[in-house]
Amino acid sequence: MNNFLKILGFVLAVLFIWAAAVQYNDPDAFRWYVLYGVAALASILFALKQLKFFWALILFGFYIGFGIYNWPQQFEGVTIGEGDIVNIEKGREALGMIFAGVVMLFYALIIKRSPRW
Repeated sequence: MNNFLKILGFVLAVLFIWAAAVQYNDPDAFRWYVLYGVAALASILFALKQLKFFWALILFGFYIGFGIYNWPQQFEGVTIGEGDIVNIEKGREALGMIFAGVVMLFYALIIKRSPRW
């Protein structure tokens, strides 16, 4: 189980780095670099057994809160061409933050279950 969690942490770090990289043409790309970069760093720390429960919990609250705050007034999916581009973009951003929040909650639960997993 330890090796699986370690690999999972590194895989999620790569996914968060990829999510940041595809923001290069976004008008507020730097914000997304930071947000996904922090999630990638937390994932690396988790894989190395250095992430603390407190920080995983704080990041969970932050990402979930940011996702809820960023949720569009009318969710129209994530595919371009199926609705208002602003709603689609906000929906994508919100879902990305909620995904990061769920990952941080997963990390917190694993850490809490076994401090030296």
